[in-house]
Amino acid sequence: MSKLSRRGFILATGGSGLVLAGCGNGLGSEGPGRIDARVSATLNQMYNDVPDSRRLEEKASGMLVMPLVTEAGFGVGGAYGRGALLVDGITVDYYSQAKASFGLQIGAQQFAHVLFFMTDDALADFRTASGWVAGADIKYAVASEGGRFSADTVTTTSPVVAVVFGQAGLIVGASLEGSKYSRIIP
Repeated sequence: MSKLSRRGFILATGGSGLVLAGCGNGLGSEGPGRIDARVSATLNQMYNDVPDSRRLEEKASGMLVMPLVTEAGFGVGGAYGRGALLVDGITVDYYSQAKASFGLQIGAQQFAHVLFFMTDDALADFRTASGWVAGADIKYAVASEGGRFSADTVTTTSPVVAVVFGQAGLIVGASLEGSKYSRIIP
C-alpha cells in the first residue's frame, strides 16, 4: 500500500504542490476524529445544498466523502484531500485523493465531493484496489437550482456517481478524472 506524502506530492506536481502543501486543507494529522467531524459537516452541507443527494444515498452501497480538496495549478497542477468511506452510515476506512495535471491552467480552488457507489461490485472494486483511479465511467450528478437532480441521475445505472459542491476559488469546474484514491491511516 503506497502512501503519498506531501513531499512526494510536491515532487510529483513539479513544485506546484508547494501551494497545496502550504494550504493545509484542514484535515492535517489530527487523526480520525477530525476527519469524521469534517465528514459529518460536509454531509450536512450537501443535504442542505443538494437535497436530492439523500435519494442517491438511499440507493448507494457506500459513499466516499471528501470534505475538502484543494486544487492549484500554474501550467503544472495538482489536488489533494482526505476523507472517509461510509457504509451504512458508518466509517469503515479513510482515504486520500491526489491528482496531478498538466496543461493550460492557472488558479486555485477548493471543493467538496461525495462518490456514491451504486453497486456492491463498484464498492468492492474500490475497497480492494491498491489505488483506485477515477475514470470516465463516473457519472457527475449536476443539480439544478434548488438542489434537484434529473430523474436519470437518481435512477442511474452508473456504478459510481459523483456530487461536487461547495466550490470556491479561481479555477472553473472541478473534474475528478485522473484522481487517485488511496487508503490511509490517519
